[in-house]
Amino acid sequence: MITSGRLRRRRVPRGRRWEVVVLSPVILTLLITGLAFSTPREIAFSRLLPAAPALAAALWPVLPTILLGAFCLLAMIVLSFFHTDLGTPYTGAAIVAVTLAAAYASHLRRQREEMLFHVRLVADAAQKVLLRPLPRRIADIEIECLYLAAQEQARIGGDFYEAADTPYGVRLLIGDVRGKGLPAVGAASAVLSTFREIAYEEPDLRGIARRLETSITRYIAAFPGPDVPERFATVLIAEITRGGGRLRILNCGHPPPLLVHDGHTLVLDPSTPSPPLNLATLIGDTYYIDTVPFAPGDQLLLYTDGVTETRDPKGAFFPLPDWLAHQGPLTPQALLGDLHRDLLRYSAGKLDDDIAALALRKPTSPP
Repeated sequence: MITSGRLRRRRVPRGRRWEVVVLSPVILTLLITGLAFSTPREIAFSRLLPAAPALAAALWPVLPTILLGAFCLLAMIVLSFFHTDLGTPYTGAAIVAVTLAAAYASHLRRQREEMLFHVRLVADAAQKVLLRPLPRRIADIEIECLYLAAQEQARIGGDFYEAADTPYGVRLLIGDVRGKGLPAVGAASAVLSTFREIAYEEPDLRGIARRLETSITRYIAAFPGPDVPERFATVLIAEITRGGGRLRILNCGHPPPLLVHDGHTLVLDPSTPSPPLNLATLIGDTYYIDTVPFAPGDQLLLYTDGVTETRDPKGAFFPLPDWLAHQGPLTPQALLGDLHRDLLRYSAGKLDDDIAALALRKPTSPP
């Protein structure tokens, strides 16, 4: 184990920290009450008692908040027997008013939390449909997927991927819809739905690209908006031929995949670029396919631009090809696990864009 020369801070376990937060209204009440009894009357710490139910409104349900307010009022009444002229009626009225307001605020908070919970359930279900889990092995290819949302509370976005075992070989799709919000999610869903259907029917990758172009064009036409000129998708369609040891790639403006072949990391830039989806009417609909060897032991990494555009605190981009060259022969699961860890470490935990990645490996021997 490697450790730094600095003293390591002792961290409180997360569960224990949460317990302290939940009990903070009680701690605050006892602290104020203790100070009010033990300090001179002139300091009047008792005037801070309304703060306790106000804090409870952010953490507790309605009934515990009211009970805490009642305890604060009782503490104020008891305190008035020991210290006269504390302005008990005014402080008591403030406790009652704050407690009622806190109870109402707690009620509203609970309603919003319940609504947010149901929204997240729907978002999780939508993500499972949009980005459904992939099997660990398709035909004779090991495969693993990764998706990271830039925002911690996000569930779905415009990055997408898919893999299918077709009569023509293992076909892969990865892409990124430009834009944000529901329009981007809808466009991604339209592209994925079309690919899942036609990947088994179209014998040529060019036919798949044209069908995906038609699908996203129809979707954007059906749901127009002010950002239509900026709504397009970069996609990469790949095919590992069945038993042929070849990798066929059609790249529509997407970041180039990386191939580890014979211990060397190759950046598979397209020989001739193909147009991104929804831009064919502007720059043509001619699609080009590149073919490279894909031998046993080779590794393939497909990714969206969120990976290569991840920045460190100084603004430098993540060096993905160099990173991959130093990883060695790993399983797809281990490779993406390391990529996940190193991206978060490189960006200091702050991702600026969604990230999707697919890692594949052709084993040197059959399972």
